[in-house]
Amino acid sequence: MAISASALPHAHAESHAHHDHEAELRREHLMLDPKPRGEMNAMVMESMTTTSWKFWVVAGILALIVAVALFGAWGYMISEGLYLSGKNRPGYWSLFLVHTVFWVGISHAGTFVSALLRVFKVEFRRPFTRAAELMTTFALAQAGIQIFAHMGRVWLAYWMFPIPNQRQLWVNFQSPLMWDFLAINTYLLASTMYLFLPLIPDLAMARDRSTGWRKSVYRILALGFRGTEAEWTHLRIALNIFAFAILPVMFSVHTIVSWDFAVAMRPGWSSTIFGPYFVIGALQSGVAAVGMVVIVIRYTMKHMDYFIRKEHFDAIGKLMLVISMGWAYFFFNDYMIQWYGGDSFTDALLHFHEAGPGGWIWFMMLITNVAIPWLVLWNRAWRRNPVILFSVGLLINVGMWAERYIIVPVSLQINRMPFLWGQDFRPGIEVPIFIGTVAFFILLYMLASRFLPLVPVWEVQEGQMAHSIRKYGKEPVVTVAELE
Repeated sequence: MAISASALPHAHAESHAHHDHEAELRREHLMLDPKPRGEMNAMVMESMTTTSWKFWVVAGILALIVAVALFGAWGYMISEGLYLSGKNRPGYWSLFLVHTVFWVGISHAGTFVSALLRVFKVEFRRPFTRAAELMTTFALAQAGIQIFAHMGRVWLAYWMFPIPNQRQLWVNFQSPLMWDFLAINTYLLASTMYLFLPLIPDLAMARDRSTGWRKSVYRILALGFRGTEAEWTHLRIALNIFAFAILPVMFSVHTIVSWDFAVAMRPGWSSTIFGPYFVIGALQSGVAAVGMVVIVIRYTMKHMDYFIRKEHFDAIGKLMLVISMGWAYFFFNDYMIQWYGGDSFTDALLHFHEAGPGGWIWFMMLITNVAIPWLVLWNRAWRRNPVILFSVGLLINVGMWAERYIIVPVSLQINRMPFLWGQDFRPGIEVPIFIGTVAFFILLYMLASRFLPLVPVWEVQEGQMAHSIRKYGKEPVVTVAELE
């Protein structure tokens, strides 16, 4: 059968269009743009070992802030007394508990992004699960610092350990301090183990590509991993077990933190919905922080533009939007029930939130946690813009800090004894200590980026092996195989 000459250019143009579409898919999606394992390993190792003078200048400034603002201010408070903080009647908890809840919330993102998305086999998580898992461990360390600072006499912290002693004293398990101590330590231990397990193959890779003291350290940490079939099988089984086991721990930790407040018969606190409300708030601040960290890694480390792409910004932006909607639901659910209850003391507290001296921070919380994410993150182009996504993530964390501020010092100022009301809370030495923990968190991340592979190369390659582009007719279609 003869083919007309006019049909040939059309067929060629159509073939070229399909080829361009396939090339665009590969540029857009990391899972469809595979590179040899050795090349990806070399890229990650170079990002770890290439350090400019700017890095050390920033690290030095952060270390100075940590030394002065955190340990210097904390040491001064220990020597002088807790009167330097904003603690006073009736605000006995002040900002130390605000910052504890804030850092515990940030820590939830690592488990959520890594474990929950692993359980549901969400593929976009693969290149930044390590960054999220590190966030869990580092944020919990800052939460622990805030609890110890709140104790005042930190040298007596061992009293919280349930150990036999000569005075026959036992810890008070009815104390919220004990609940937090047990919950945070359990979560810290479990999340650190969950961080270490998927690190083993990458530590073995770093061992094989390093020399000197680095090789010795990586040899110890890699636990003799050689990549045999049996080792991979055991690793995947262990990761699946941990992924399912750590999720209840994640939800229980912030639920226990919420019980610190909900079990007290105080206006604004006695709420049966505080458990899920605190959990969704933790995810709100944590996922926003993950987005900020991913953007910083993408634009400050070599070769990260290959592993972290705009598709990942887009996916994190969608998560932030959905979680913001969930937070708004639980917030207004809790607010409306208390408003409808008609309790006079609760009404006074709600009026103080809205129209009183605390009104500005109440409205700022709603604008940064609800209005801005809803107005911005619905747009695909804005979600994929790193500057916009970073700004929204930062504002969400400011709003979540404001939410914790309202829950703790603001709510403490109005109780069921009007002669104890007070509206003159003034933060004290907690402010420089918090600034120090923020600098410490960033410094830990910077140091970790020099010694640990922030991208799990084996997980990326595993995902790339499962993804492929097949043609059904003339249309390229992305397919995903099930890896066992």
